[in-house]
Amino acid sequence: MLDRRSFLGSAAAASVRAPISAQALTSVPLPATDLHGRDADAYWRALRAQFLIPADVVNLNVGTVGSSPRPVLKAIFDGFEQTEQMTQTGSEDYPIWGYGSWDQYRRPFAEFMGARVEQMAILRNCTEANSYVANGFDMKPGDEVLISDEEHGSGEMPWMLRQRRYGVAVRKFAMPRPPKDAAEILNRINDAITPRTRIIFVSHISTTTGVVLPVKEIAALARSKGIVSAFDGAHAPGMIGVDLNDIGCDLYTGSMHKWLFATKGTGFLYLRDRGVMDRVWNTIATGGYDDPTRMADRYMQIGSSCIPTLMGLNAAIDLANGIGMDRIEARGRSLADYIHGEMVKRGAESWTSPDPALRGAIATVNIPPVQRMELQDWLWTNHKVRIRGGNPSKLRLATPYFLSKADIDRFLSLFDTFRKMKGLD
Repeated sequence: MLDRRSFLGSAAAASVRAPISAQALTSVPLPATDLHGRDADAYWRALRAQFLIPADVVNLNVGTVGSSPRPVLKAIFDGFEQTEQMTQTGSEDYPIWGYGSWDQYRRPFAEFMGARVEQMAILRNCTEANSYVANGFDMKPGDEVLISDEEHGSGEMPWMLRQRRYGVAVRKFAMPRPPKDAAEILNRINDAITPRTRIIFVSHISTTTGVVLPVKEIAALARSKGIVSAFDGAHAPGMIGVDLNDIGCDLYTGSMHKWLFATKGTGFLYLRDRGVMDRVWNTIATGGYDDPTRMADRYMQIGSSCIPTLMGLNAAIDLANGIGMDRIEARGRSLADYIHGEMVKRGAESWTSPDPALRGAIATVNIPPVQRMELQDWLWTNHKVRIRGGNPSKLRLATPYFLSKADIDRFLSLFDTFRKMKGLD
């Protein structure tokens, strides 16, 4: 483990090896818009060059955190240069967000997600947004929240805290592994609903398996029973196209730093309408938190935050829109299908749904007797390949659009080498 001194030393050495300036971030042009139709491989290679990830590093773990590409970093750098001059127009203008409405940053993201600006609050991460929902949703002791057994800690733990402190009941249903179709998931949810269920809180895309849940159908099921629907969308923005108002859910949370490759420290909370907002208390409060006319903006009253992060967010949206979410989604799914198929050929147990509608850019397999952490550490320490999963033997393999088939083949070859080395063939 690095101590503070060795960490700072390694960081300084890295900065000497690869100095980056705001000007240098424009040195690699984006691909021409028509290149994909002429040479798809060249198009994706040109986009790979927008990321500062070294050419010999393979990142199959965008599911934890993405890497901000050059246009996003340029916007952040420029944002700091602009804001830190302290020359804002008005005497009450300052380079912070967390007090104003900042529609110039909310609106582009709301439109990207199929929402209206008054429905969208930009926060600092998905954990903060999930905590708003769990801590703020109006419930009495004995009322139930229904969650799956595949929720991320930032989705489950706020509800467990609410249970311990206020006596609400957390009820879980088991996700099938893998689900054969949407009906299998819906039936498990329906069977777990009780007369005390007040809210259904599940992931749009499971952090455990990468399964894309049928959220529109879950929202309709909840609505038919007078239950609030809330989705943790940490993995969705930038991986798949999302239209929140079409989904019809009441609440939706998420991150922009994973698949959208926006700035770390950006998350969001979507609230469908005033009726929902009246049922969710602010759990961070400063001036304006109690003004209902501000709609979702009142959940953004969180104190001083960082404007350049939002400038980076706008740049990330521009990049994704320039590529096209249909193209991004198809690319990620194609790569995931490839790596999944190759792992199944190697005897892995699939936790990825056979239903194409329930698959995105994450393939998940179980590979006993291989120990996940042993493989993960060996791959990174010796070969600069990042993976993630769960103990003892689950692998969650994320396939962002900038990966190449050669990157995946390199991982597969190393996986074969590891098994031979351990005598597991």
